[in-house]
Amino acid sequence: MKVLLTGAAGQLGQALQGQAPPRMAAAPLQLVCCSRAELDLTDAEACRRAVLEHRPDWVINAGAFTAVDQAESQPHLAHAVNAAAPAALAQALAQCGGRLLQLSTDFVFNGQQGTPYQPEDPLAPLSVYGASKAAGEAALAAQLPEPQWCILRTSWLYGPVGSNFLRTMLRLHQQRQQIAVVADQVGCPTATAGLAQACWRVVELGVSGKHHWSDAGAASWYDFAIAIGELGVEAGLLERAAAVRPITTAEYPTPAQRPSYSLMDCTKTRARLGLVPQHWRSALAGVLIHRTALQAP
Repeated sequence: MKVLLTGAAGQLGQALQGQAPPRMAAAPLQLVCCSRAELDLTDAEACRRAVLEHRPDWVINAGAFTAVDQAESQPHLAHAVNAAAPAALAQALAQCGGRLLQLSTDFVFNGQQGTPYQPEDPLAPLSVYGASKAAGEAALAAQLPEPQWCILRTSWLYGPVGSNFLRTMLRLHQQRQQIAVVADQVGCPTATAGLAQACWRVVELGVSGKHHWSDAGAASWYDFAIAIGELGVEAGLLERAAAVRPITTAEYPTPAQRPSYSLMDCTKTRARLGLVPQHWRSALAGVLIHRTALQAP
């Protein structure tokens, strides 16, 4: 079983490498890891060549342009990485066989529904980032029949490495007496470890179609920030937690518009994968306990 992993140096890519099983489908796993240095996702032809050269059973496309606000001023770059690259990977897989696991995002929804989103709900992204990820989903589905692709959407991803909300909040709790955090955007934080486990189960079971995965529960960014402070103190990462003041989205304007409610219904995926997710607060505690992996933000 050969798996080609893109975005290998990113926060999810590192988690996928750390949890890679030695065997898959009763055969040894051969994991071909490509960071940006080995495979530039802005180069569609390089994406095609990588697939045709390695001829993998699966491609896990964990590489993405995830700078949500930066994407507003660099739409061509966001679409090259998030839409053109998946299309190129899919085109090559259509030639040589193999399957594609495409990681996507809750930002493909507009947040106006008010109830958890189902995998088949219509997409209506509010930002360039969300639109580029939605375009990537459409592109791979246009290139490959459904048995050859799986779209796995996730939300509010964080882990012990990389640039993410957890590491930013740890730094702010250390540096400030008070932090202002948006309280009127609701979703679910998702730890990279749980998502990596779900990805490997997709590959193991040969799952196809559209799916959602996040940790359990719901939170606002304000709730998440408070929990980081509380659990950071318990884990010994912080001497004290800063006070967290709730603010509205209007009080913290950003270049990209974000969905106010992007909670996803993961029931179908959890049943299909046979996995029981941790509550997001328990998953956060687990990341913080392994504090030696948390480099200085």
